[in-house]
Amino acid sequence: MAVFLGIDVGTSGTKTIAMREDGDILASATSEYSLSSPKPGWSEQEPEDWWKATVESVGKVLKNGKVKAADVAGIGLSGQMHGSVFLDKQGNVIRPAILWNDQRTAAECADIEKKAGGREKLIGLVANPALTGFTAPKILWLRKNEPKHFDKTVRVLLPKDYVRYRLTGEFATEVSDASGTLLLDVKHRQWCKPLLDKLDLPLSLLPKVYESEEVSGQVTAAAGKLLGLKAGVPVVGGGGDQAAGAVGNGIVKRGVISATMGTSGVVFAHSDELQIDPQGRVHTFCHAVRDKWHVMGVVLSAGGSLQWYRNQLGQAEMAASKKIKTDPYNLLTDQAAEAPPGCEGLFFLPYLTGERTPHADPHARGAWIGLSLRHGPAHLVRSVMEGATYAMRDCLEIINDMKIPIRE
Repeated sequence: MAVFLGIDVGTSGTKTIAMREDGDILASATSEYSLSSPKPGWSEQEPEDWWKATVESVGKVLKNGKVKAADVAGIGLSGQMHGSVFLDKQGNVIRPAILWNDQRTAAECADIEKKAGGREKLIGLVANPALTGFTAPKILWLRKNEPKHFDKTVRVLLPKDYVRYRLTGEFATEVSDASGTLLLDVKHRQWCKPLLDKLDLPLSLLPKVYESEEVSGQVTAAAGKLLGLKAGVPVVGGGGDQAAGAVGNGIVKRGVISATMGTSGVVFAHSDELQIDPQGRVHTFCHAVRDKWHVMGVVLSAGGSLQWYRNQLGQAEMAASKKIKTDPYNLLTDQAAEAPPGCEGLFFLPYLTGERTPHADPHARGAWIGLSLRHGPAHLVRSVMEGATYAMRDCLEIINDMKIPIRE
């Protein structure tokens, strides 16, 4: 029976799974890596780390799943969105990749809106406002602040598409991930030449755009030898992490939405037609389903807020969890249950890294509001959980206001 590999290029690691065509998971493996923050608000990674993690995790999966190279019939890719990999004419990486959670490009976002003729006209072109996490402002930042690097740049790729390039030698992307660059005409599912012209960026910088299920290339002999795969294995377009996850969760028809919470939190709704929030509070992207779209609200520090609390204020719970061999989050959850709903008037704003939905403000910051002598650790940790949940509800309310049906 044929086996398919799924490779997810995440922020903290790359995960590979091997799955038979009947859906049975044979093996999975994750190889981790770090990110760097050379300045406040900056977030970068080395693309070579993604490739090394791909090689390592694929090797583990083939071994642990007892998968023969001849049985691998195809590869799908997903991964963190919006990151920018800058390549020179030899295909070499010029500088570390700038990631989705990097906040350095506020000035460039303002410049994009101005050159587009205003926020409303920009949304008309690419269905979304300019946000610091998106790819286009990163390209403009490079041109302004690192002109020597920009002059060497002949291609810009998203994270998973850099791994695709290393696998196949092809410069390619697909519509769901490309939607998050701010350079895609989301309605027509192709690069937005009018906006590129306004920004004085050549179309040649960008890779060919595919639908998610289309074959975008084949594994090269060199990559196959390194990974233990046969040359010629097809690699499909794949999807950005949220769109790919939505397909896996069955968010492929109208009325079905999902709410997921990791470092960030996402409320994701399928749409059969292009639906745009005129205020740009939520994202409208192409779905990883042909000729469909999705609307997505994003909370930048949802689970990340609880992780921050654990690391900074939960040292006692972390130490206790080691003694009784449990996850520290279990102890924090038990502690939160001791406080009543609403935390007796204590609120937490989860804007530790700025915010997207609904504020679109990279300068927003977190806060506890309403602290009193009655409040203790149980209130603090519960308010963090509630604050992230309220922020997710903000996303849901906007989607509801857009008259997108919510049936399940």
